[in-house]
Amino acid sequence: MSAASSTPQRPSGTARQGIRPLDAIAWVPYIVLAVVHVWALASDSPIAAPTKLTLMPLLAIPVLAAAPRLRPRTIVALLLGALLFSWLGDGAGAFFPGGPELPLMLLFFGVAHIGYIVLFLRFARMRRMPWWALVYVAWWVGMMLFLGPHTGGLIFAVAAYGLVLAGTAATAARSHPIVAVGGAFFLASDSILALRLFLPDGLPDWTSPAVMLTYTIGQGLIVWGVLRALGRRTGR
Repeated sequence: MSAASSTPQRPSGTARQGIRPLDAIAWVPYIVLAVVHVWALASDSPIAAPTKLTLMPLLAIPVLAAAPRLRPRTIVALLLGALLFSWLGDGAGAFFPGGPELPLMLLFFGVAHIGYIVLFLRFARMRRMPWWALVYVAWWVGMMLFLGPHTGGLIFAVAAYGLVLAGTAATAARSHPIVAVGGAFFLASDSILALRLFLPDGLPDWTSPAVMLTYTIGQGLIVWGVLRALGRRTGR
């Protein structure tokens, strides 16, 4: 397989047979806990915090289930690395109680996005950048103009994080359509979160579960789309 292939290949072998039963089962824990977590946030349940920390480890299960069929192994490393740093970002306050939570979140998620960008560009690229991906440039400019005055000393960190977030969404648009939708959901999640962080009085309470609803959908679609795209290309 050429990593620089610009067009998707016709599925062959087991790829034509659809999702393997064990692969489908591997998704169940993540889907169930994502629903439980979003419900817990919406109902202000005490299980919201602990269920949040289970999400990325559970999303790693489908990756590990597919790992024996993925080549090169760098693909597995990049996926698991992105999930690991996303998990650290999710739990920055719990894992580092004495540290600055928001800067740590930006750092960990920034590393996760860089991992996704490398994955999309090097291994999961299927087409040229679509013209509509320019909306992510407009998104970054608009968010900085709107939120920049409210970010204080974090303006440069927020600007840098916004660039890699937009980069993830834009490079996802070059991959499988499922990955492209996942990247858009991830960007939507962080957009809502940014508004909640820097304009806390401007949004209703329902935006809290909305952050995690779009986040869990986005992460799930990215992983599913990458596994689906690479399975179709390799026929494994």
